[in-house]
Amino acid sequence: MALSGMTGFGRAEGALGEWTWAVEARSVNGRNLEVRFRGPPGFDGLDRAAREGAQSRFQRGQVTVGVTAKRAEGAGAVRINIDQLERYLAAGAPYLADGRAAPPRLDGLLALRGVIEADAGADDPEALAALEAAMSGSLAIALDGLLAARREEGAQLMGVLGGLVDRIEALVAEAEGVAAGQPLAIKDRFARRMGELAGDSPLVADRIVVEAAALAVKADVREELDRLAGHIAAARTLLASDAAAGRRLDFLTQEFMRETNTLCSKSALPTLTAVGLELKAVVEQFREQVQNVE
Repeated sequence: MALSGMTGFGRAEGALGEWTWAVEARSVNGRNLEVRFRGPPGFDGLDRAAREGAQSRFQRGQVTVGVTAKRAEGAGAVRINIDQLERYLAAGAPYLADGRAAPPRLDGLLALRGVIEADAGADDPEALAALEAAMSGSLAIALDGLLAARREEGAQLMGVLGGLVDRIEALVAEAEGVAAGQPLAIKDRFARRMGELAGDSPLVADRIVVEAAALAVKADVREELDRLAGHIAAARTLLASDAAAGRRLDFLTQEFMRETNTLCSKSALPTLTAVGLELKAVVEQFREQVQNVE
């Protein structure tokens, strides 16, 4: 059974040479697949690896992948980005010239973003490629962990949704039994009303039969009950499917609710109305749980 949820978490750690890193992948519900990535500067290939890895594993949900990396102290050289520093100085020159700003201090300049850079080994492309490949491996492990967590949630949802489908089926069967008494109830109600209005007129009996039959046709819920039975079978098929079923279950829930509303509107018996209202409540519970299915 491949039913999957959309909430989960996966983590992996790794090390190579002077570097250590950690990867965290988490996801929450979403109508479509949305991948967000945060990683250390200088490892541009990780963004692509994260997006491709998520797309190959998931179809829906908001997936966030974060990579934090640390190099051993003293292992990497530090350099000043002269070009960036010159750009800051050029931008501030007009303010210095007209006295609107005081001359900058060296420590202030060095604290500006991008002025001081840690050398991430860019002078050794092979070493950088090997490091990025090792990080990508950890990224795949974290995404696999997220996939396992989502499938575990799916297994739990399977039991919940299956139980709700069973409850819907039981209520539909109950509604079918109650609805069988609608024609007679409609005829009796109409007969009492006609008797109040027309007394014992010989034409009343025939009129009662004709009008009660017309009302019974309007109140017939056989079609709605048959469609509900079909939706129940479709729901069970989707829950047992190997494909992502969230969107189709969401659509099916709308169909469940449409037929249930019609059933309630056609009800001529308080007991059938009560069953219909209970059915609506269970369908709403089903809808809420379906929002968690991929």
